[in-house]
Amino acid sequence: MLHAIELLPDEAGQDLVRRDWEALRDAGLPSQLDHRGATNAPHVTVVAAPDIGRTGEDVAVERLGPLLPATARTAGLVVLGGARVTVARLVEVDDAVTAAVAAVRAALPDRQHRSWLPHVTLARRLPRADVQRAVDVLGHDDVVLTLTLLRRWDPGTGSVHTLAGG
Repeated sequence: MLHAIELLPDEAGQDLVRRDWEALRDAGLPSQLDHRGATNAPHVTVVAAPDIGRTGEDVAVERLGPLLPATARTAGLVVLGGARVTVARLVEVDDAVTAAVAAVRAALPDRQHRSWLPHVTLARRLPRADVQRAVDVLGHDDVVLTLTLLRRWDPGTGSVHTLAGG
């Protein structure tokens, strides 16, 4: 199971993303709203790794904490995967946030992905045949999000704890 460090938008941003989740569900499509976990919330994953450890947390707090709140802009949709796909909104952040994320990721050499593709997941396991319908439901309007919270997800305990912001 992978631990994660995540950036979360403020309440207004959470509401914007949840509207996308609701629109997909209302259209009978898979949605992150179907994820019933108590800690499920719109977020941008900074890094996922088998172990974050104190070092990963410390670097995240030191590098990302001072940048919060950070303005981000969704920048269109992306489709990831094979027969069943993930649909997400790409997220643009400024260079300072990108550099801070790179430092956090460098501190965790066993991370899941070699590079960072900032995004907010809207649906997982969507049949590829339904991609156009999902795009039609979601539209293409970009929105501005304010990232205000840095948290750590611990799959071992099924819990999150705040590292910075809030």
